[in-house]
Amino acid sequence: MTRQLVSQLISSGLALGLLALAPASGARADDLPIRKPGLWEMKVMRTGSPTADMTMQHCTDETTDREMSTAVAPMAKEICSKKDIQKTATGFVSDSVCGIAGVSVSSHSEIVGDFNSAYTVKTKSRSEGGPAATKGDHETMIEAKWLGACKPDQKPGDIVMPGGMKINLHDMDKLKALLPKQMPK
Repeated sequence: MTRQLVSQLISSGLALGLLALAPASGARADDLPIRKPGLWEMKVMRTGSPTADMTMQHCTDETTDREMSTAVAPMAKEICSKKDIQKTATGFVSDSVCGIAGVSVSSHSEIVGDFNSAYTVKTKSRSEGGPAATKGDHETMIEAKWLGACKPDQKPGDIVMPGGMKINLHDMDKLKALLPKQMPK
């Protein structure tokens, strides 16, 4: 994965959108459910962003989802000054203020679905700082649906990105090394 692609993902709010899926530290009753094990397709659609929509697939199991929550929670605590998740009648609502590489993002997410067959995350965010192309109001929608068992060549934690590039969430050290120290200008 190139630094440019990682920068685009972060600046588009995808990384912060994934943080919205991780339980907030200390939020016991409002923790998000673990997704059904198997292959999930996630379509990420954005408005007000210079990056294109994308579809990726994520092979997961209960251990991977729990580990992702455990790994992301400290990072969220480190980069987010606010991270609230509350259960609602139809799902969950998350409000956060996070910053990375000089970009501050305030977001409000509504999460609806059963985490067994499908869920949707609708996020409205406001970005400040960083390149001009990433500033302003953005809307992101993630539509996730369960496709079935993971493919024979996949293992839990594998994410297949656009273009066929595969990364694994269990290799957090490699993923952290790809994060930009500063956003491109």
